[in-house]
Amino acid sequence: MTKLNSKKRRAITVFVHDRPGVLNKISMLIRHKMYNVETLTVSATVQRGYSRITLTLYENDDRKSRQVISQLEKMTEVISARELDAARSFWREVALIKFEANDEQFDSLIDKYNFEVLDRQDEEVYIVQLASISKKIDDLLSELGRDKVIDVARSGFTALER
Repeated sequence: MTKLNSKKRRAITVFVHDRPGVLNKISMLIRHKMYNVETLTVSATVQRGYSRITLTLYENDDRKSRQVISQLEKMTEVISARELDAARSFWREVALIKFEANDEQFDSLIDKYNFEVLDRQDEEVYIVQLASISKKIDDLLSELGRDKVIDVARSGFTALER
């Protein structure tokens, strides 16, 4: 197990004013504090003029995690920031995967992973979408194997409290 994977994955949700440069300011703050962000997603909220930023990072130290949140909350563009409890929230990501598979293997994979087929090229090349937890996406990629995966695009996490 790598050092990165032995640390606790944390999701921080940040509500911000939807203005140019906000994402850059937040990125610079995190970079200055020497945190390595694993994923970062941004989306509009139901309230006009505001955006939700979900960032994930690996950190075992609760104090350091609280420090990041405290620093974020000091920014004038930030409305609120908090860490999401994994047990009381949903974390998902989307993967678009282009791979080769024969009909038998494909049928087995779709039954097991329940992905959406976006395109079929030639006889044995597929492009699929899987929205799930990271482990399920990782498991599909592992089961396919490096020799069958042609390309992968992953969205990064988004998260929502229960």
